[in-house]
Parts: sequence; structure tokens; C-alpha cells
Amino acid sequence: MKYRVIKPRNLSANVTLPASKSISNRAIVLNALSGSPIGLLANISDCDDTSVMLATFFLLDCERREGKMGQLLPTVNIKAAGTAMRFLTAYLSANPDLGTRVLTGSERMQHRPIGILVEALRTLGAQIKYVGEEGYPPLRITGVQLHGGDLTLSGSVSSQYISALLMVAPLLEEGLVLHLKGDIVSRPYINMTIAMMREHGAEVKWKGPRTIAVSPGHPYRPTPYVIESDWSAASYWYEIEILSQNKMETLSLQGLFKKSIQGDKMVAELFKQLSVQTFFYSGQDSTHVLLFRRGRMAKRLVCDFTNIPDLAQTLVVTCSLLGIPFHFSGLQSLRIKETDRIAALQKELRKLGVQIEVEGDSVISWAGPGEQELGEVPYLHPVEAVVIDTYDDHRMAMAFAPAALVIGQIDINNPEVVSKSYPHYWDDLQRAGFDITSQISEA
Repeated sequence: MKYRVIKPRNLSANVTLPASKSISNRAIVLNALSGSPIGLLANISDCDDTSVMLATFFLLDCERREGKMGQLLPTVNIKAAGTAMRFLTAYLSANPDLGTRVLTGSERMQHRPIGILVEALRTLGAQIKYVGEEGYPPLRITGVQLHGGDLTLSGSVSSQYISALLMVAPLLEEGLVLHLKGDIVSRPYINMTIAMMREHGAEVKWKGPRTIAVSPGHPYRPTPYVIESDWSAASYWYEIEILSQNKMETLSLQGLFKKSIQGDKMVAELFKQLSVQTFFYSGQDSTHVLLFRRGRMAKRLVCDFTNIPDLAQTLVVTCSLLGIPFHFSGLQSLRIKETDRIAALQKELRKLGVQIEVEGDSVISWAGPGEQELGEVPYLHPVEAVVIDTYDDHRMAMAFAPAALVIGQIDINNPEVVSKSYPHYWDDLQRAGFDITSQISEA
């Protein structure tokens, strides 16, 4: 299936954004580790990744209550949910009462590396075996009491490995002192985990710029928790605001916090350089954000995405459509996401006439459209719709769909992939005025 997305005649949106997937998934794990009912969590994300987490913990809880440990869920299939794979690897390893389970996922998930996390957990006493290829899921995990202690890990690995280790650390006999060497990527996601652990009763702190200490003897306590809306999802509306080419249009986004624990709140600062301003105001029940255009647009954008990799696709596509040259670094983690996002961006932007340059595994740049003025990109009037492949990657679909505002219409293959983080994305686009019709895909 594919969707044809057609530019709206009039754009108007008051959007209720999805809850943060990152916060939801951490909250579910911490909630389970505290022995709390899931009802203490409010505004949980309804995306695929979180649904998989909820279903898993529901069945694990049923096993406990019914005295059927290991009978209802001997194999845990998290499908394409990378966060669930990392978090559950640590959770199942550190809980002796859960017995032995096989943790698996989709075909793509079985080709995403997990070896660094497995070796770290084994160092702490975990019993994990590879069912198939060494270093990759599926995993056979037997829950045991982990001893803890000092552990050294590269800071350049996925922050989800680090968060997975930190969240189970209060269960360890000796706690955990985690030393991170080299460059630390996605630090805001680590800080998010630390902040949420503290709110649930753990004693955890940075002991210097590269060392995190989690003290033993401070178990999690049941904690009511309201999950804020997703700044990553907001990024596509910032893109829509700037690509609409109408300075009079104002978009409203609900549920975003100004003092957010999400690193992707940086999207407001990045789009400020592209003349999109962010205004926060509080209503009776929630916080709202208004987006509007004011000021000059940068002639070139430079950014290090080490701490905010999930914003990269939005900014790459936005700048390409605006004709703004860019130099984006810190993209090393994009190679091991749902797809190789660097290769996917390079291939799909070529369909729009944009030849981005890739340097190694961490830099993408574009010199711009040459002699043309900003906005006068070479593909404004395509003969027929451009068809974008999404590679089972939700962010590819959501970053490219707003291109309809510039080129009139665009086709998105496998549009259902947005369910991974923003299930009602297409509905929200339609309510905003986009014309979206289902087509028979030739892909």
C-alpha cells in the first residue's frame, strides 16, 4: 500500500501529539520494577513499541498472579521494537523469579547488534545465550541475581544500552558504577533515564563527566507518573510550518513541556534558525505550543546531532526542500536504526534532485541548489508523483510526507510504518488540510 499526500489548499492544525515513546517505555520498566499496577501511568503512548512493552509486562504479571511462571510467555517476541529488545534484555536478566525466556523480534531485529549489552550484562553475572548468530537476537535469558559493581562501556554505543543497564542497577547486590569512555552519544536520553529513576526512588548521579553511580539498597517505589507529549513527533509540524510558505499560518501543538526531559526539545532552537518561533502557553488542562514565522532564515545550517539523532531526518529533508545548504555531523547511530538511515536519505533525496554528500558514518552535507534563490529547488514541478520508500522506518515516512507542500504531491510507500511512534500521523495531516488517498503500491 502507499498513500498519495497532496498539498492542502488551506493549512490549519490544532494537534494533539502522541505521548513520548521514550518516556513511556522507561516508565513501564520502572513501574514494573517497583511492583506497581500499570494504572499509575497516565498518557501512555499508543505506538507499536510501547504496545509491545505493555503486552509483555501484562503477560508477565498474569504469570505471577496465576502461578504460571514461564507458561504464558516462554518466548517474548518484541517484533520491530528496538527499545523493547534492549530494555527487556536487561530486565529479564536481572529478575530471578522470571526463569528462562527466549527474547526475539522481527527479521530486521535479528540483524541489529545486541552483543555490547549482552557482554556488559554477562560481566555483571547475567546468564544469556545466543540462539542463533553470535552478537544478535534471539537470546535465551535466565533471570538471576546480578552482583553489580564497576563496569566500563564505550559512550559511543546506543544510549538504550546504557539506560537498560541503569534501570536494573538498583536491583544489583553492589549497585553499579558505570564508566563511559570516549564520546558519549545521546546524552539527553541518559539524563532522561536518570531523572525518571530518581523520581521513582533510586539513588543515581553523575560522578564526573563520564561516570554514573547507582547505589544499592534504594529500591523503586510506586509512583504516579504523567507522560509528556513527544518532541520528536513535534518536529514534523515544525517542518510543515516552515514548508507551508505562508507566514500568516499558525500551528498549535498540545502537551509539550517547556522544561522537558526530552533532548529533542532542541528542535525549537534548530527551527528558530529557519525563522519558526515557538510560543508556550498553559491552558486549563495542558500546555500548548504555537508555531509561527518571524525573522530571517539562516543561509546555511550546521548542527551536531550526537545528542539528538532522531531529529536528523526532519532537518535533512527540510533544508533540502528549502534549498538551504547544511553540514550535519554526529550521525553515527543512524546506521543501526530501523534501517540504515543515512543510506536511505541519500537514495530517497536523489528522487527529489538532491545529491547529499556522506562522509564516513557520521556526516551528511549538501552544498545547496547552486545559483538558485532559497526555495527555488530543481524539483518544484515534477511530471508525476515522487514515490518515497520508507524501509520499515517510521521517520522516513513522516519526514518526507510534508514535501507535498513544496512539490504539490508525494507518494509514500508502506505508510503504516508510522504506527511505531505516531499512529495517528496521517489522520492529523488530513485534519490539517492535506488530501491523503490510498493507492495500490508497485513497490
